[in-house]
Amino acid sequence: MISFVLIALIFLLAGFTQGVTGFGSALVAMPLLLLFLDARTAAPLCVLNGLVITGYLCLRLTTHMDWRKIMPLCLGCLPGIYVGVIFLKQADDHLFRLLLGGMLIFYAAYSLLARPHPRPIHPAWAYAAGFGTGAIGSAFSAGGPPTIIYASLTGWSKEEIKATFSAFFFATGICIATAHAFTGLTTPFVLRHFAVSVTFVLVGVWQGAVCSARISRSLYLRIVLMLLIGMGLLMLGSALL
Repeated sequence: MISFVLIALIFLLAGFTQGVTGFGSALVAMPLLLLFLDARTAAPLCVLNGLVITGYLCLRLTTHMDWRKIMPLCLGCLPGIYVGVIFLKQADDHLFRLLLGGMLIFYAAYSLLARPHPRPIHPAWAYAAGFGTGAIGSAFSAGGPPTIIYASLTGWSKEEIKATFSAFFFATGICIATAHAFTGLTTPFVLRHFAVSVTFVLVGVWQGAVCSARISRSLYLRIVLMLLIGMGLLMLGSALL
């Protein structure tokens, strides 16, 4: 019973985070879920709830979507999903925690310290970002960093970035969820936890979308990134104990 309550609260926070920023639900949820769930349960659970979040945001941001921006990311993602699923099926849980913790720290520290500015960027990088997102997303359910870093360098508007994230993560989420189902990772246990958490994730993403127009996005992102560094350190510590 306690685990169901914790999962509901985690996805309420994860939905709120992505409702405000357009990304980040899995980066918030995965480190917390891994404190009491194994990776093979937490990853497909995050993917299913991520579909709910991105589906909702796609409906809100339809007018800002440009499929010329989204398609290269999707095409690059497909081979990455295969690589990530194979890794998840075979990976050691301690190695999983080490890699996820390191990924969180690297991404958050890069975003806080480098503060990348828009610059001309070759279209081929969209395929590379898609591949990285597919691989990390299917293995860790936290594949946002490659695409987020890529988008931060393009000079797109806030609405274009959020719409691109939402459509791309929804499309990749469908592919990853299908891969998880066919490889046996989406178990009845995962589906029971999804049934408990889906209402809370919807409430969270709705509240986040409402609040996004009322608070400073830059300040909120700095707070989230600092929390991600703390979570990454927590994951590294749990893997080494």
